[in-house]
Amino acid sequence: MPHLVIRPPAEDVEGQPILRPLPSRQCRAGGPFGFFDHMLATVYAPGHGVNIRQHPHIGLSTLTYLFEGELLHKDSLGSDQRVAPGEASWMTAGKAIAHVERTPDDLRASGSRLHGLQIWLASPVSVEQGDSHYRHHLAGDLPVSESLGVRIRMIAGEGFCLTSPVPVLSPTLYAEVHMVAGSTLLIPDEHLERALYVLEGDMQLQDEAVQPLTLLVLDAGEQPTLVAQSDCHLMLIGGAPLDGPRRMNWNFVASDVALIDQARAKWAARDWPTVPGETERIELPSSRRN
Repeated sequence: MPHLVIRPPAEDVEGQPILRPLPSRQCRAGGPFGFFDHMLATVYAPGHGVNIRQHPHIGLSTLTYLFEGELLHKDSLGSDQRVAPGEASWMTAGKAIAHVERTPDDLRASGSRLHGLQIWLASPVSVEQGDSHYRHHLAGDLPVSESLGVRIRMIAGEGFCLTSPVPVLSPTLYAEVHMVAGSTLLIPDEHLERALYVLEGDMQLQDEAVQPLTLLVLDAGEQPTLVAQSDCHLMLIGGAPLDGPRRMNWNFVASDVALIDQARAKWAARDWPTVPGETERIELPSSRRN
C-alpha cells in the first residue's frame, strides 16, 4: 500500500511564508510532534525581518532550528538568546510562558535571509502543567554521524546510535539528514511513529517516489530504505504516540479543554508572565477552535 503523503498548502505567519504539514486532516500528530512549520527560504530587505510579538503557550515544547539566518529568542523566564544555523532553541511552556522571536537588530538593518523549521511537541500529561524552562544548544553540541554519503545530525531525541542533549519529555526522533546522490539509508523501527519531510532532492522510498516539500508517514514496524537519486536534504521525525488525545487552540495545547479555557481567560486578562522589556503582544483571537 502507498504511504500517506501530506502536501501542505502555503501559509503566512506575521509576514514569513511557511508550509505546515502538521497538523493536517490526514494526520494530527506523529509521535509527540503536533505542529511542524517549515519557514521557507526568504530574503528580507534592509529594514525588514521577522517580528513575532509576545505571545503565550501552555502544554508544549517548541524547538527552532535554522538552516540560514538568525533569530532572537526572548521569553518570560528572562532568556535572551540569539539562535544561529545548526543550533537547537528548546523552550518548554509548562503551565504558562510567553516569548518573542524576531530578526536581530543588526540583520534587520543590513538585510538578511531566513530558512528553517519550528516544531511543537506536546508534553506528557504528567508534566503539561509543570515548570517552564529554556535550553539552547550550539551546533557542536548535537551529535553527528557520517558514513557512505549519509550525514545524520540528531537534533532532539535519539536514533541511529545517536542521542541529542536536548531535554525532550518523551521518546522522540528529530534528525536532519543529508544524502549524496546514489547513497542509501535504512530507516530502523526504533520508534513506533515516524515520518520524513523532504526539503530538497529526488529520492525513492523502496520503489515509491518521494516529492520535495511533502511529509510522508511511515507504517509502524516497517524498515524501509531511502535511495537518493540526487543530493537530498530531509528531516526525520517521530517518537512514542501521545499518552492520550490533545486539544489545540491558538498557541495552547492541553489534554483537558478546561486548561485551554483557563489559559485563554488569563491571557485576555493580562494575567500572564511577561517578557522583560517587551510591551507589544499578540492579542487573543476571537474565534475558538479545538
